[in-house]
Amino acid sequence: MEIIQTLKLRFNENKNRHENTKWEEIEQLLLKNNDLLKVITKMEETSGEPDVVVIENTLYYVDFSKESPLGRRSLCYDKAALDKRKQNKPISDTFSVANTIGVELLTEEEYYYLQSIEPLDLKTSSWILTNEEFRSKGGAKFCERRYDEVFTFHNGAESYYSSRGFRGKIKIK
Repeated sequence: MEIIQTLKLRFNENKNRHENTKWEEIEQLLLKNNDLLKVITKMEETSGEPDVVVIENTLYYVDFSKESPLGRRSLCYDKAALDKRKQNKPISDTFSVANTIGVELLTEEEYYYLQSIEPLDLKTSSWILTNEEFRSKGGAKFCERRYDEVFTFHNGAESYYSSRGFRGKIKIK
């Protein structure tokens, strides 16, 4: 399978993302779970460049593209924000696209953890999971890296930009 070869190559070229993890273990998990492989294929097709990472002792595939995945940009934060927009609506919202792919948005802590592994979003930004209290006031959060530092910002949830997308994750085991 071509996707398995792509993932294997990325895994081997980026061992710093998943120290103490063996490709053979990952490959077996992928070959045993066709649904997981379909999700990771969609992550790849939307330019996510998914790779393995351990977050709090759990294996995940996470988007490691240098910039926010190209196939997932120009989206409002969620369906409520999309519905609220009356003019110049984007094609969709982050959660609808994430649901279609089969991934979850990263939390702020997970986003910062990825940034501790390697610099990402140097020219783009990525929506992150926003708590309900903040969201109920009309806002949503996003992150980016500038000047060698990672920042968390806010915007109206209905806003969208060609340089803002989202990074997803899916649990492997």
